[in-house]
Amino acid sequence: MSPNPSRWESSAPIRYPDPDIVVLDPRFRSLVVAMAAIERIATGFRFTEGPAYYGDGRYLLFSDIPNDALLRWDEITGAVATLRHPAGHPDGNTRDRQGRLITCELGSRTLTRTEHDGTVTVLAASFQGTRLTGPNDVIVKSDGTIWFSDNGAGIRGNYLGDKAPKEMPYRVYRLEPATGELTIVIGDMERPNGLAFSPDETRLYVVDTPDGPKTTRVYDMVDGKPANGRLFFDGKGYADGIRVDTQGNVWAALSGGEGEDGVGVFAPDGTLIGRILLPERCANLCFGGRKRNRLFMTASQSVYALYVEAIGVAGG
Repeated sequence: MSPNPSRWESSAPIRYPDPDIVVLDPRFRSLVVAMAAIERIATGFRFTEGPAYYGDGRYLLFSDIPNDALLRWDEITGAVATLRHPAGHPDGNTRDRQGRLITCELGSRTLTRTEHDGTVTVLAASFQGTRLTGPNDVIVKSDGTIWFSDNGAGIRGNYLGDKAPKEMPYRVYRLEPATGELTIVIGDMERPNGLAFSPDETRLYVVDTPDGPKTTRVYDMVDGKPANGRLFFDGKGYADGIRVDTQGNVWAALSGGEGEDGVGVFAPDGTLIGRILLPERCANLCFGGRKRNRLFMTASQSVYALYVEAIGVAGG
């Protein structure tokens, strides 16, 4: 242990308000709880991703990509169990409007659905005869269509999947589950990643994470399609997974080093209004709990949680 241990190395209590919840704009004050602290609820993994909350069972599902596992954290007991291993090197997860698990698999390079009886259905594996490069993150629109980014994270090396040549561009797709029809909805990003709809679904936010400068863009939804793409935010800390609350604020899992890792909260106008600082880079997040006001954050080797006053939008 270091001479001056951090809160994560020490069992000392945290004084409220939590100093790692940083208010940058008055609009953030109403979204956080003065008497709530960031909690590390599970640790000891390799790289966590894709949290998805199940209120009917009071548990959180999440991925450990390098360990090729889907895991379950029990909200009542705090126990962690393996749901599936091997699991196709799972990345992003969400639930569809029937409560079924939708998973992006980097290893198998497929988008899958876990049925209520536990069987796994492949929803998408190729586009016009060519294998997908590897679905990364996924959301479900209110009409039941599934939107996912395909960005090759699993084919760029053997840690998150299986190294393979890139056979087609990285894109965002829309899947109509009833027919299996797959449509390109965004094809001009270098490496699309996290995505989320605004509460009224008139906007689509999409993260782009190329090797160079990383940005998050916003699109207007026109006749069911993204249009008028423009910069929403960029900065020293860059986003990965994103989610939206019922007031339209964008909650972004951020990486960028000490003082940047964690979650950045952006008002609908793109202003960074607050930060939730973590000791590890944050890859993804979701809202859960009995009131959808508990923020779950998958961050490298650990999973964190924080009660907030914001309510998460369904579908992410």
